[in-house]
Amino acid sequence: MVGVTFIHPDLGIGGAERLVVDAALSLKRKGHSVLIYTAHHDRDHCFEETRNGMLTVIETGDWLPRSLLGRCFALCAYIRMIYVALYILMCGNTPEVIFCDQLSVCIPFLRLTRAKIIFYCHFPDLLLTDRERFLKKVYRFPLDYFEELTTGMADLVLVNSNFTARTFASTFSRLPNITPGILYPSLSISGCEETPELFPEQSNIDMFGIPDLDNGCVFLSINRFERKKNISLAVQAFRHLRETLDVDKWRLCHLVIAGGFDERVKENIEYYGELTMLADKLNLKNKITFVRSFSGSDKLHLLHRCVCLLYTPAGEHFGIVPLEAMYMRRPVIAHSSGGPLETVVDRVTGYLRDNDPVAWGNTMAEFVLNPELCTEMGVSGRIRVDEKFSSTAFSENLNMHILNLLARKSK
Repeated sequence: MVGVTFIHPDLGIGGAERLVVDAALSLKRKGHSVLIYTAHHDRDHCFEETRNGMLTVIETGDWLPRSLLGRCFALCAYIRMIYVALYILMCGNTPEVIFCDQLSVCIPFLRLTRAKIIFYCHFPDLLLTDRERFLKKVYRFPLDYFEELTTGMADLVLVNSNFTARTFASTFSRLPNITPGILYPSLSISGCEETPELFPEQSNIDMFGIPDLDNGCVFLSINRFERKKNISLAVQAFRHLRETLDVDKWRLCHLVIAGGFDERVKENIEYYGELTMLADKLNLKNKITFVRSFSGSDKLHLLHRCVCLLYTPAGEHFGIVPLEAMYMRRPVIAHSSGGPLETVVDRVTGYLRDNDPVAWGNTMAEFVLNPELCTEMGVSGRIRVDEKFSSTAFSENLNMHILNLLARKSK
């Protein structure tokens, strides 16, 4: 048994958080001892496994500010993460391995525990913000420098895709000797087994107010309400779909835009408002249903109801939602960049398209005019997930990295 401690900035609901939860669960099933430390854990906005006792979560440092007068979010996140690392150190917790992700600035302090440090890079943090203003450049310079410096202090760096590995190499030019390992996020298949077929009545009575369309086509977008998720592309593509179909076919179409929504995050509030205004402007208000924050079973219900998932982010680092859709035998239309290039097989499990609403709308029309296409691609998607992105493959890969790291330590 190996003692493994996870440290994560904010244990809410998102792809990074899902990976941490899945990693912790997989190691626990392997017989390892697991603890998760975080600066924020809202029991009303988190994954079920972190509040039902399956995983032990210790929250510390949430009294520290998340921003300074609405600014300096990154600096405050760095400070909060360092505080969590110091808390682990002061508590005398001596795990054999510490799994850190998102922010590497805490690694120098974690090394004082003498544990082996794994840093999981979802994507270089310095690429997730702009530097258009001079003051922003000055502010970001030390943060970016320490991100690269401290990332290089990890004993092992893992990334979520070949796309991120290439980005890591081109971004962190001072770390030429580090070749990240690839650890694809897994699909939490146990969470996909409770399909709505087990409660057929619910397939006709929808809690979200989605119209019950007999033989209809519900298209689904699942992403956080953030501008970088490019959700407006789905709205604009849906508008083009209306122009492509005849009246009878269009009447059977509906778009659901579902996403994580945190009232503490200003951008979530703003972008949700922008999307609803866009839907109103395009005269689509009655054809689009917005769902803000939902449970795991809600997500399954939505995936079961749809004919196709629309995955709009450009340059997404990996993207777990397409895998969830494919496992549920639903085809995916995704942006032809980033992680989806490694998960979605064009014209087999879905379609890869550029950032063109017309192309997306035309592709959506194929599922309306050819209903068998959803079934055919859905079967292919399920096979691909089972073969390449199963929780078993993820668990074995992660466990191998940890055991190899400890074997290196003992030599």
